[in-house]
Amino acid sequence: MFNRKKNPRKLKWTKAFRKAAGKELTVDPIFEFEKHRHEPAQYNRELWQKSIDAMKKVSDIRKKREATFINRRLKVGKVLAKEQDYKEVQEDLCMIRSVAAKGNKMKLDSKEINLDALREKIKQRKLEKKIQQQAEDVNMDLSIVEEKIKQRKQKKKIQQEAEVNMDSMEENEPERLLEEN
Repeated sequence: MFNRKKNPRKLKWTKAFRKAAGKELTVDPIFEFEKHRHEPAQYNRELWQKSIDAMKKVSDIRKKREATFINRRLKVGKVLAKEQDYKEVQEDLCMIRSVAAKGNKMKLDSKEINLDALREKIKQRKLEKKIQQQAEDVNMDLSIVEEKIKQRKQKKKIQQEAEVNMDSMEENEPERLLEEN
């Protein structure tokens, strides 16, 4: 590569190309740790141990961030693939109709398959699921609050009973002390 004087940013397998094309994570505070330092540090056992632990944490953080970066890039491709599939089905509807006509199982018209209607149905289902989830969350929260209220009432009853017992004990104490003497 370098003997032939090729630009590494134009060769797709190099790190330089991947970073320049936005295929890899380039700007992140994690990379600050990898910079070369010009001053050597004096040996300190605790410092070494802390730095080794920190390196493990940094590598875990880097892996997570790279994974999220990759997943974000892949989401776009999935959305585009779905749209392409919808277009392909819409364009090749005659093939689907001919297969259905042979088996006499279904009769499809181009009017029946409407992408907008399908998308609206999907949106409605998602909204219904969200509403149902929120209702369940509210019910769970209410049940938790009710349980806490019951526990507080029980604690108050126990405290009142304990106070009554303490009062009766205090009244009987002088008599008991006299009996003992």
